[in-house]
Amino acid sequence: MAPILLNCMENEHDDYIKPQIHVKNPHLDSMEEDILYHFNLGTKTHNLPEMFGDTKFVCVGGSANRMRSFAKFMHQELGLPGNTDEIVDICEGTDRYSMYKVGPVLSISHGMGVPSISIMLHELIKLLHHSGCHDVTIFRIGTSGGVGLAPGTVVITDKAVDSFFRPQYDQVVLGKVIVRSTELDADLAEELIQYAGEMPDLPTVIGNTMCTHDFYEGQGRLDGALCSFSTEEKLEYLRKAYDAGVRNIEMESTVFAAMCRMCNLKAAVVCVTLLNRFDGDQISTAHEVLVEYQQRPQCLVAQFIKKRLGLVV
Repeated sequence: MAPILLNCMENEHDDYIKPQIHVKNPHLDSMEEDILYHFNLGTKTHNLPEMFGDTKFVCVGGSANRMRSFAKFMHQELGLPGNTDEIVDICEGTDRYSMYKVGPVLSISHGMGVPSISIMLHELIKLLHHSGCHDVTIFRIGTSGGVGLAPGTVVITDKAVDSFFRPQYDQVVLGKVIVRSTELDADLAEELIQYAGEMPDLPTVIGNTMCTHDFYEGQGRLDGALCSFSTEEKLEYLRKAYDAGVRNIEMESTVFAAMCRMCNLKAAVVCVTLLNRFDGDQISTAHEVLVEYQQRPQCLVAQFIKKRLGLVV
């Protein structure tokens, strides 16, 4: 079945530059209560505007522990009062996601892969809408496999592309394929690369990020339980990806970019590479080195937030 292109590019862009968050669901207006099930929150059980109304920055990442550590890091970076051990998981009533709020920053885990982050984003965007938030900037911070880049390189995504190197996300709705643009905010990416250049020991590039459906076969790995291709075929595919501007591979960026664009959220994907996929498939770097790599996107986004808040010049 032929895909359906949802909205023309001009109208999407005109909506996108407005600061308000727009949920694109007319049915929400007729609901007496909206239960954000996977967050264990709701419009009747919680005062969402009081809890989240001052949110200006949302940072999402796969690991719950990593996002808790990021919340503690931001608490220190923003110079907030109190002990970081007192930061609580707002979603502690569920084991699906973890959520922490420090000042105007919301830190949330999204799990692994498109389905998991998609569910989280639906409820997050509704949460921001019900809370009356505006002028919100959202970041995905995480890890990835590099394509022609040294381990430890931070990649700011230019375009999120699929496994065919197309800048689009295909959403199946009622048996039909809806094609959504994965264009991210170019000005935001340029601002991030500028700040990265001001920070020591933070190798950073802007490039396309390929989003795949899985970690093994979908990313051309030779070390999974299943493999139907040769080393030469893998390397040929990676060379094609590199020639298409792909500089890293992960599993969430297309739906993240598409949903944020649809709902007028300025968004960026900032991921560090853990290895160069031309050199191998397995991650064998020492744990302490990987920990330092994983902190690099956090440091860059923290610098952005502090500059936006006027805490640094």
